Amino acid sequence: MAGKHLVVIGGGAAGFFCAVNAARINPELKVTIVEKSSKLLSKVKVSGGGRCNVTHACFEISEMVKRYPRGGNFVKKTFHQFFTTDTIQWFKERGVELKAENDGRMFPVTDSSQTIIECLLKEANRYRIEILMNKEVRSIRKEDTGFILTTGNEHQLAADYVCIACGGYPKTGMFDWLRELGHTISDPVPSLFTFNMPGNPITQLMGLSVEKARVKINGSKLEQEGPLLITHWGMSGPGILKLSAWGARELAALNWQFSVSINWVPDYNENTLRERLQEIRFGMAAQKIGNKNPFGLPGRLWEFMLEQAGANKDMRWADFPAKAQNQLIRLMVTGAFEVKGKTTFKEEFVTAGGVNLSEIDPSTMMSKKIGGLFFAGEIADVDGVTGGFNFQNAWTSGYIAAAAIGNQS
Repeated sequence: MAGKHLVVIGGGAAGFFCAVNAARINPELKVTIVEKSSKLLSKVKVSGGGRCNVTHACFEISEMVKRYPRGGNFVKKTFHQFFTTDTIQWFKERGVELKAENDGRMFPVTDSSQTIIECLLKEANRYRIEILMNKEVRSIRKEDTGFILTTGNEHQLAADYVCIACGGYPKTGMFDWLRELGHTISDPVPSLFTFNMPGNPITQLMGLSVEKARVKINGSKLEQEGPLLITHWGMSGPGILKLSAWGARELAALNWQFSVSINWVPDYNENTLRERLQEIRFGMAAQKIGNKNPFGLPGRLWEFMLEQAGANKDMRWADFPAKAQNQLIRLMVTGAFEVKGKTTFKEEFVTAGGVNLSEIDPSTMMSKKIGGLFFAGEIADVDGVTGGFNFQNAWTSGYIAAAAIGNQS
């Protein structure tokens, strides 16, 4: 394979992982990374609040695949070749230890994304990988001898193998250069976004979080449970983000105008909550209802709900009117909120959509339409919920493409 050339399009996690592993597996391979911007590994840098959520401490493939709203069946096959355990081991062998937090997210023990960036750059340097910045590939032409890539400034590159790892695109037109190769594209829609609730009084409680809430999109089967954060524009937190990922296509079709109902105490339903409140009325009869709520809710949220239910927080439990009590039960178990629009979650921009998975071989990440053309990361129609799942797909797909290219004679 002397003199063969791999060009990787995209200097992100998937692109770097493909490049460094292909060069390691086959030292005679020339590897070039082409990055359209002036920054390398920019998503790695901002992920997890600058700590880089490398992967998730999930060691069963059957469990892991449940975290991918799109591409679950595909990653079930790819994870058999390179999984979370392999990611942890790969970084460990290069001096980077990872640690798991209570929610399963895994970070470098340094708590700095720079550790991951430096590790990947060091590998690229070690294997003499050429890195071209500020060059956007506009077209790929397949020829008998390989590929010709043309960038925005009409610069041309010849390659024997191409791995497309440029991440997802927000607009369908941006995929046209891949459609020209004969690939089918699932139109992109945003995934992982927060819910905007302009003018809703709940936003007065911004910064307040609840450890566990159940959120349901009214009129659909979409429902998720998890931590919820109230922001100055609406609602965020893992429960909302998971719901946005699973509902990405459905919510885009609604133009992000819909209503949600929230159960702030998901261990209760309307009937069991009513029974519990009756017990509290007798047990705490002389105490003020605003003093302390028996459900572990944040104090400000409890006071807000009492106010919305038309109850005076200085009232005693014994004097709590039935009408206000019924209203409080509804607010706690099926509180309805109108959502009008979305906001991208931090810089962790994720899209649902990309190259149709039926056109990619999961055992090699090679195009089923064009030999020598590979895909890695979010350019394929795979996306995970928040928590390290998108990065794991990047490492896995990048590694599989690298192994397939590096091992070709």
